[in-house]
Amino acid sequence: MSMFRRVQRGAGRVSVQEAASRTGHGSAAEGTVDAVLLDVRESNEWHAGHAPRAVHLPLSALAAGAGLPPHAQALPLIVICRSGTRSRQAAELLAARGAAAVDVIGGMSGWAKAGLPVVDARGERGTVA
Repeated sequence: MSMFRRVQRGAGRVSVQEAASRTGHGSAAEGTVDAVLLDVRESNEWHAGHAPRAVHLPLSALAAGAGLPPHAQALPLIVICRSGTRSRQAAELLAARGAAAVDVIGGMSGWAKAGLPVVDARGERGTVA
């Protein structure tokens, strides 16, 4: 069963490891990207630290009707926030709009705890705010 298959009760969920693998952040997944990591945290959180190559679109903007950047429309979406609450809301909103979207259990907190890369707005080592 594909992790992007929509279920009747909304969007699915994936582990941090699965998210990293599908978005090219896992050690075994270098060069293998079949999904976009969409970070829905607010700008101050994003600037403090985010996954490299993630796309930023705050949940507040998404809920207000903002669209995805064109390059993020071509692949399934793996949605992430700090802990998993906002990403779950965003994934369900995107799924209701017809997008293939899942959220990351544990969010960026879990991402950082797993030792996955986090960079700040300057591309240096970041922190999860």
